[in-house]
Amino acid sequence: MRKSLVVSSLGALSLSLVALAGCAAETTSNNNSNAMNANSPAARMSPAATMSASPAMSQADNPMVGGAPMLRTRDIIDNAVNSKDHTTLVAAVKAAGLVETLKGAGPFTVFAPTNAAFDKLPAGTVDTLVKPENKAKLTGILTYHVVAGKNDVATIAKAIEAGGGKATFKTVAGGTLTASKSGDTVVLTDAKGGTARVTIADVNQSNGVIHVIDTVLMPK
Repeated sequence: MRKSLVVSSLGALSLSLVALAGCAAETTSNNNSNAMNANSPAARMSPAATMSASPAMSQADNPMVGGAPMLRTRDIIDNAVNSKDHTTLVAAVKAAGLVETLKGAGPFTVFAPTNAAFDKLPAGTVDTLVKPENKAKLTGILTYHVVAGKNDVATIAKAIEAGGGKATFKTVAGGTLTASKSGDTVVLTDAKGGTARVTIADVNQSNGVIHVIDTVLMPK
């Protein structure tokens, strides 16, 4: 994407990106009775109505991402900075000004698109989104990838089974994602009908969990 943007962003991010922690998290099934009511992304990231976290995995069990160890003693962004596959995502978070907004205890779940996922977007899309005048739109897209609570694959699969093959999850952006399964793989369908596959699941963090995905999800 945009190596110059990434290079300029990572220095500042390595100090402040212990941040992506303020989002609260609420998982919804098709009933969605506990949806958050605040209008702003920051308000929707309050720690209300979070799901219980599953037991922490041992450090040895945490997957490597982007050629780097993901330490469960670090938060989501602190780990993401070290992944060579997520430099675009990290730079976008910086451009959106979400570092300070997302500081907090969590827990929360992030579906993290890889650089290759961003590269699937039409040429010039990311360069346009990171412009200051498009900050609100970029923020909406990024927070659409954040779901309340620590939702590991077992939790998601259980919700899918309970929903007869589908489960709906409320995002911090306010929209919903629909989860289903293709064999053993979790598939997410966004508001526009696009789909993303979870390629690396259950990357445990100090304040939640990351699931690596192969496509950028888009809200309405």
